[in-house]
Amino acid sequence: MDVQTLLTFAAAFFVFAASPGPDNLTIVSKTVTAGPAHGLAYGAGMVVSILGFVIFAAIGLNAVAQGLNEGFRFVQYAGAAYLIYTGVQMWRSQPQLEARAPRGGLGRLFATGFMLNLTNPKMPIFYLALLPGVLGTRMLTLADTLQLILVILLVELVVVGFHVFAAHRARHLIATPRRLRQLNRSAGALMAGAGVLVASR
Repeated sequence: MDVQTLLTFAAAFFVFAASPGPDNLTIVSKTVTAGPAHGLAYGAGMVVSILGFVIFAAIGLNAVAQGLNEGFRFVQYAGAAYLIYTGVQMWRSQPQLEARAPRGGLGRLFATGFMLNLTNPKMPIFYLALLPGVLGTRMLTLADTLQLILVILLVELVVVGFHVFAAHRARHLIATPRRLRQLNRSAGALMAGAGVLVASR
């Protein structure tokens, strides 16, 4: 894959990754309320699921989706229920500035980030729309896949890192009970809304 193709994909993916949504708002919310490790844990789960879609694209996402339709449907509804539950919990939570991560908290955040993107209907649509335009109709080779994974990791490092850094720096400005509650409720509403959208597809 040539450099121009990789740069085209990187630019398109950057716009996709940096656009406002439940992912980036949750990263900000968790960084402000519990520290950078929480924001990074959520971001790590998010990135792992994104890389999974690249692998699916490499072996033919259409074929996989048709062959495992029932399995995808189960994951879709299970993920939707999990997202709605998590969104409601965030909405109802009383935000506190935590000195250290609660036991199991980082693992749960990783799972939430993973599940939100695994059941995100935008992800397969994004790859099915973008990859043929960038690469043509040929199947992705192992080298192509590894290059795309590297690009995604670099882009997400910038996007997630920026949100965690900016939220941590601004923590003292927005870390009041009222503002934290608003931030949690905004992130919770978006996450629950994403769950409803996933279930309705």
